[in-house]
Amino acid sequence: MNATSSSFVAADGDGYERLMGRWSRLLALPFLDFVGTADGDRVLDVGCGTGHLAFAVARRTGAGEVRGVDLAQPYVEHARRHNQDARIVFDVADACALPFPSQSFDRVLSLLVLHFVPEAGKAVAEMRRVAKPGSIVGAAVWDARGGYVANRLFFDTAAVLDPEARARRARNYTRPMTRPGELARAWRDAGFKKVDETTLAIRMEFASFADYWAPFEGKDGPGAEYVATLGEDARARLREAVEAAYLDGEADGPRSYAALAWAVKGTAPA
Repeated sequence: MNATSSSFVAADGDGYERLMGRWSRLLALPFLDFVGTADGDRVLDVGCGTGHLAFAVARRTGAGEVRGVDLAQPYVEHARRHNQDARIVFDVADACALPFPSQSFDRVLSLLVLHFVPEAGKAVAEMRRVAKPGSIVGAAVWDARGGYVANRLFFDTAAVLDPEARARRARNYTRPMTRPGELARAWRDAGFKKVDETTLAIRMEFASFADYWAPFEGKDGPGAEYVATLGEDARARLREAVEAAYLDGEADGPRSYAALAWAVKGTAPA
């Protein structure tokens, strides 16, 4: 993984599915309602992960071609294995150096990626570069500090137990593009016209605490990255404390948490 272009720890496509793919599948729907789609479009999905936005575009429209790119080879390979649509092509590529000619896409989209790009402005500039004049360029990221309940449950609990977790929480909730108005400012600074920012909402549904906790025992994402640093006793203490927060005085079973994302769209200038 190129640390200059992504701070996300990526290891396994199935692990990403448990952590985030199931939620990006849901968030793709209101995101596409916001940014729009059109038959015949050539669409680029920047930071495609395991492919759910690209798949949603193809299902929703008669898109001419959908290209998905991601820096994480395991995610691209997972997306390819699950792709049954000849219009969709997945490749490994860097959001900060897109391997496409200028002005070559009718719509350029990015879902849950830009907050993990340390120099996010470079990725936004690349999205503008490859967009045809007059086309829509849009992105969405989690409202990590104020609207990401399931994630805060983990990091707020960990931060009480461990100063290192407190520092990691601070890094996670101050990532680029995650605060009110940041996406819209980045779009205006990049020269997009008719910039519009909104909030998207889904619910994260977990079947049980085991379902909630499983991604943290994996190898993908900031939570798992932190858990992997802990010894056996510290890990058990964290799991017990997070389980108490999940159960919240009731028996184990399903839980439903609100999840909000900031979204922006703008028109590529001539």
